[in-house]
Amino acid sequence: MATFNKRGYKAPKEKAEKLDNNFIEDVNVDEKDSATAKAFDTLDQSASRAEDFIAKNQKFILGFLGAVVVAVVGYFAYEKFIAEPNQQTAADELFVAQQNFQKAVDGDVKADSLFNLVLNGSEGKFGVIRIAEEYSGTAAGNLANYYAGIAYLNTGKYAEAISSLEKFSSDDIMLSTLAKGAIGDAYAQQNKQKEALEFYLKAADANQNDFTRPRYLLKAGKTALALGNKADALKYFNEIKENFDATPEGQQIDGLIGLAQ
Repeated sequence: MATFNKRGYKAPKEKAEKLDNNFIEDVNVDEKDSATAKAFDTLDQSASRAEDFIAKNQKFILGFLGAVVVAVVGYFAYEKFIAEPNQQTAADELFVAQQNFQKAVDGDVKADSLFNLVLNGSEGKFGVIRIAEEYSGTAAGNLANYYAGIAYLNTGKYAEAISSLEKFSSDDIMLSTLAKGAIGDAYAQQNKQKEALEFYLKAADANQNDFTRPRYLLKAGKTALALGNKADALKYFNEIKENFDATPEGQQIDGLIGLAQ
């Protein structure tokens, strides 16, 4: 039977498939080609290794951290409850010794007896020997070494003077200079002129002032003369003449220059 199309007839269009606009396509990314993925993978692995390390060594780590905390707390506790009280106690003990030392230096009473009191103590207080030993970590204990050295020097105990003065250290330029010069004096008293000259020069070089430098240059010059080193002696004497002519050392220097020439 023949088939024909009526005028105006159109074949029905196939219905378009309705799209789900809420659908998100699943896109696979190859991690081997992703630098970001590699970075995160590395971080994950590092974190995993760190976690394993911490898990395996937890007791050790906690013990170490605990030790650090104990050390810090211990340091501040030591400063607060031990060092500061020790410093105060040492200063209290040193006070009487300082008074006796000053009296001996001023010549108010027989110096030998006063220096012995400085060394051994009086009025129920320690002498500088014991203060230096028992409070060695304090400023007062350190200063006690200086007083002990000068007291020993003035009582003829030269080896002990050197030992005590070598233990003394100070940021005070004057005291440290005098300590070096006193060591030179102790060596000179033992007729150890080379050692004496060494410390006189150290003392002279320690501070460029009008008091200690000409004083120890003079002693260095006299010691150099005693050793037969006239050229060195003349150099030291000439510096006094040129730079410290108005000092007590400068007033006597012309005769010494004549001896060294």
